[in-house]
Amino acid sequence: MMRTQAFLRHSVLLLGLALPVAGCAAAAAGAAAGAAGGVYLTTRGAESVVDGSIDQVATRAESVMKDLQIVPGTTSSSDGGQKREFKGTKGDLDVTITLESRSSGTTHVEASARKNFAEWDKSFAQDIVGRIVKSS
Repeated sequence: MMRTQAFLRHSVLLLGLALPVAGCAAAAAGAAAGAAGGVYLTTRGAESVVDGSIDQVATRAESVMKDLQIVPGTTSSSDGGQKREFKGTKGDLDVTITLESRSSGTTHVEASARKNFAEWDKSFAQDIVGRIVKSS
């Protein structure tokens, strides 16, 4: 009986140690896929890593905003232009597209579409990022 309990304790301990490692492997695989242009949902929207310099991706983002009839609001830039943010509105949504240069040839894109204090339209954000990825 004692051997069975010890075996079960050790099995649970090993399983507990193995699961976080599997999660890290999945996250690493997701990051690698992101470089290939996959679009992933976040807690508030969607994101991807796309091919293209930040200048190229910024041009694409502005084009997508125009195509989706997002009324432009404020635009900001920091880190010498390596981080950019575009804000706008579409109906009752407050749209934000954030770009961050990852290298000379890749840019991280994140979009959110906020309905109110607690609600986000993730499918619209996913559409925005998907269109930016497709235009690359």
